[in-house]
Amino acid sequence: MASSNTTEAEQAVKTAGKAELPAAAPDLLKAADLGLRLLLFVATLVPLVVTVTSKQTKYIYTFKTVAKFNYSSALIYFVVACSVTCLYSVLTLILSASSMTKPYQPTKLLLFFAAMDALMGGIMASATGAVASIAYIALRGNSHVLWMKVCNQFDKFCTSIGSSVSISLIAAIILVLLVLLSTYSLYLRSHNFS
Repeated sequence: MASSNTTEAEQAVKTAGKAELPAAAPDLLKAADLGLRLLLFVATLVPLVVTVTSKQTKYIYTFKTVAKFNYSSALIYFVVACSVTCLYSVLTLILSASSMTKPYQPTKLLLFFAAMDALMGGIMASATGAVASIAYIALRGNSHVLWMKVCNQFDKFCTSIGSSVSISLIAAIILVLLVLLSTYSLYLRSHNFS
């Protein structure tokens, strides 16, 4: 009787460190990954389209003045960052959808997703910050260096850019969530199969 208690105790110690992965957990994680990647596609396509199509013409003292994205290097960087991240979201959406039929997402795919999602998150966050700083100057101006605010003249253009910045911030947050999801999936995989 003592030997059976020892065997049960040893087995309890061995299995205590391993978390049992519920059968539905991989499917739930894959569905969450696919859903977040679809949201990422929308959250990068919308600001891209809105920024590229936003243009406003005003006549100030009989001079024709035009505001559009390609007059600002920060907005050009923003458009490029949204384009690259949107293309990336399409490619990873296809990869994520193709792994839905497998019981688990491959480890190499999860590592790729974690690394590239972190890179794209950094790119989107930096582009969003660059445009937000320009948008703030356009909205408020800067009296210390005599930069005038321009959003009182180009209200429609400024509203479009402000909307794009807000949505791109959501895209950056989605990328952070995707990094967390991939690393959590890797954690569960290593904990379950070690």
